[in-house]
Amino acid sequence: MIRLYQYDTCPYCQRVIRTIESLGLVLGKDVEYVEASYGTPGRAEVVKLGGQSQVPFLVDGTVQMYESADIISYLRSKYT
Repeated sequence: MIRLYQYDTCPYCQRVIRTIESLGLVLGKDVEYVEASYGTPGRAEVVKLGGQSQVPFLVDGTVQMYESADIISYLRSKYT
């Protein structure tokens, strides 16, 4: 399952979420959203996993990436 570290008011996170929805990925089955606003355990996990305090952050098995455009490109190539 894909994990997307995000928070609701992040416009870059929302771009990725819209792409996930347009690809028909199912929340709870294909993708999990992890709350990662400042001060949350999710943000600490982002730093631990990737070394930077930045969202969106995608984890798909061994694939980890930060930039929304890169995440969107990756998702489109994998699911279309």
